[in-house]
Parts: sequence; C-alpha cells; structure tokens
Amino acid sequence: MNVMPPTVQRNVLELIGNTPLLAAQHLDTGPCELYLKLENQNPGGSIKDRVGLYMIEAAERDGRLKPGATLIEATAGNTGLGLALVAARKGYRLKLVIPDKMSQEKIFHLKAMGAEVIMTRSDVPKGHPDYYQDRAVRLAREDPGAFYVSQFSNAANPQAHEETTAPEIWQQMDHRLDAVVCGVGTGGTLTGLSRFFARVAPEVEIVLADPQGSMLANLVRTGDAAPSGRGWLVEGIGGDYVPPVCDLTRVRRAYTVSDAESFRTCRELLHHEGILAGTSSGTLLAAALRYCREQRSPKRVVSLVCDSGNKYLSKVYNDFWMLDQGFLTRERFGDLRDLIARRHAERADITVSATETVLAAHGRMKLYDVSQLPVMRDGKIVGIVDEEDVLLDVFAHPERFNEPVSEVMSSHLVTVPPDAPLPQLLEIFKRGMVAIVMDHGELLGLITRIDLLNWLRRRL
Repeated sequence: MNVMPPTVQRNVLELIGNTPLLAAQHLDTGPCELYLKLENQNPGGSIKDRVGLYMIEAAERDGRLKPGATLIEATAGNTGLGLALVAARKGYRLKLVIPDKMSQEKIFHLKAMGAEVIMTRSDVPKGHPDYYQDRAVRLAREDPGAFYVSQFSNAANPQAHEETTAPEIWQQMDHRLDAVVCGVGTGGTLTGLSRFFARVAPEVEIVLADPQGSMLANLVRTGDAAPSGRGWLVEGIGGDYVPPVCDLTRVRRAYTVSDAESFRTCRELLHHEGILAGTSSGTLLAAALRYCREQRSPKRVVSLVCDSGNKYLSKVYNDFWMLDQGFLTRERFGDLRDLIARRHAERADITVSATETVLAAHGRMKLYDVSQLPVMRDGKIVGIVDEEDVLLDVFAHPERFNEPVSEVMSSHLVTVPPDAPLPQLLEIFKRGMVAIVMDHGELLGLITRIDLLNWLRRRL
C-alpha cells in the first residue's frame, strides 16, 4: 500500500484552519503586544473557509443537503469563496448574490471556481428588493430543490469559530490573552470567539472594529440601533442591522474606523510587516492599534488578518484608485493640475512612441484600461491616439495594426494651460476630445471626463 507522509494532505479541505499567529514587531502598539491571526493562509484565502466547510458539512449531516444539489447564498465575497472551495470539492452547484462594490478580483476568483455570480446593488438597505440578502432569499424560494445556506442565521457559522478559531488562538497564546479585536459581517467570528472565551477565559475582552457608516459600533456604545444611511467601501464587515447569528452582549468596547484609515492601515501593514491583507483587516488593525495605544499597562492582544490583499489589488493597493477616492494625498496646486490623475512629471501617465505600432498602442490601452494615449517623440507630445482612431483605421484593413501609430494619431491637440477655468473643460468634452494640460510647451497630463467627475466627487 502506498502510504503518504504525514505532512502531505490528500484534500485541499484538510488545509483549512490551524493558521499561524504572527507577532507585530514594526507597528506602534503602545505598551501592548499585538498578535495577528493569519487567516489569509487558508486555502481559499480567508477566514470564511472555516465557515463554508462547517455550514456545508452540517447540512450534509442533518440531511438538508443532498448530493449534486444547488447552494444559494448572499455574500460580500469571502463566504462565497469558502463555499465555492468546498462545493467544488464535494460536487455541488453554487449560486451567489453579491453587492456591486465587490472587487473584480473576488468576482474573477468566484467564477474561476465555477460559481454562478449574480450582481445586485450595494446602495440599498435590507428590505429593498435589490438588497443582496433579500434577493438570495427570493432565488431560493423560486428553486425548491436548492439549499439556502443563510450564513447570517446559520448556527454552524459561529460554531466554526467556537470550535476551531478560538481554541487555536488560546493555545497559540499559551493561555495568556487580554483582548481580541474583530469585526462583524455576519457576526459569526465575534460570536464564536465570545462564546469560547466566556466559557474558558471570561476576562478576555471582546473589542469590535466597525466601518464608519455601519450602525454596530454605535449600538454597542449607546444602544442606538438606527441605521446611518451612509455606505462604506470596506468589504465584508459592518451592517445596518444585527444579523440573527450575531451576539454582541460580551462586546465592551467598539471603535469606528473610516474607509480612509482602513485602507491606509492596510498599506501600512504591508510596508512594515510584509502582510498583504484585505480591507476589513485594515479596519481591524486600525482599531487594534487604537486599543493598544490607549492602554496604561501592557496587554496581550490578538486581531485577525481576515483575508488576502490579492483580492484588492485593483483597489487599496492601486495608487490611482486611492487617489480617485481621496485616500492618498499629493501635492496640490489649486488649478487644473489637481485634476490630472496620471501626471507626466511623475511618470505616471501611459504614453506611446510615434514609432511604435498601432498594435502596441492598442495593447497598452487594454493593459492599463485607458481609452487614449499621448503620442510622444523626443520627449514631446505630437499627437493623441484613441480607440476610435484605431477602430476606424483597422476595421477594413486589419494589417494596419502593424503600421506606426503616427499614421493613425490625431495631430490636432486641444491644449489648455493649468490656470484655465473649469468650464473650458466642458467645452472640450462636448467636442468628444480630452483636455491636454500644457505649461510653456511641456506636457503636464491629460484630463478626461472621469477625471473631472472624480474631482467633483472628492469635493462633496
């Protein structure tokens, strides 16, 4: 018989759990020791792998889930990934209803694992027909043979953390722990940890980290359960109601963290500790650091790296997205230069040489998701090429992809000085063109319609 070594696993599901605990060494934790439970090391990349496995296996045990059945769930992403991982290994179909603020990386990951993804609105409250949980319930009712996972009310959700996550933390901390900082998406993590420590070490303080706009932190602090009516960009945590599975009774302290602080803390964690974490981890870490710095005596504190930052490369780790959201600061001039997303002097703009081919220009547009490129010769702008130019040139003659881009570009440049008035941009846009900002013959950058919209939004 071929016996595998004990360190080799036979199934990816055996890799779920037993994640490492890392001591934060390069962050300002005040008088405290801060430890991070690296749930991003689960095979699906998040803490929700535990939940996906527990909920599916509980339904199998009690007969609610039959072989080959369809699973339906509402998710902000990571539970969907955990379910997709387990469903793929066990042979179930999976339909997921997700809010439209989810990162593209998560969507690509879900589809690659075979899940059917149904997008819905993220700007509506519970009770609205397009709210993602209500939409999933409706789908499940329309398919009597489907199993609605219902993570927000599924008892196996907190059970996963009470039986695995919490005991792991307790053992890794050598039974010396003062506080745990976590967030609430469904409430499963917080509830499971709370139940375990209430039984084993009731002196351990449970601390809530909550996005600004969520009502949960305010509920803990004041008892006010009124929804804020304000959205947030952090994915996977926060809410405008308390999920059925969530038990906040042992939470004694709660911190509200803005999107800007959460995202900047993610980048700080990567820079100082080398951990590529998701946006909810930024919220948790920001709250944990505040808690640690407020203490007067040393404490041992644990928080969670809930998922991997690989799912957010197009957001929190994308400088241009962060600038568009107003979460990064840069030099301000008080003129049109403040509207340029990709400044030429910073080598942030995407250009093409006049001697490069049309094919090269088209490839660059696709790679960087832009619609037009400045055409440069000897460091000077000599033209603009956009998608329409390329299409009209190659439509009847595809071989023209191989001709120099200078044969396709528009040499008529609409330029404005940096001190031009804003209404001048609208006149340029009405003519179907982009504004080229020049200063004494030097290119400063392009301003497009979306650049102007982003600038106006940041001023709200």
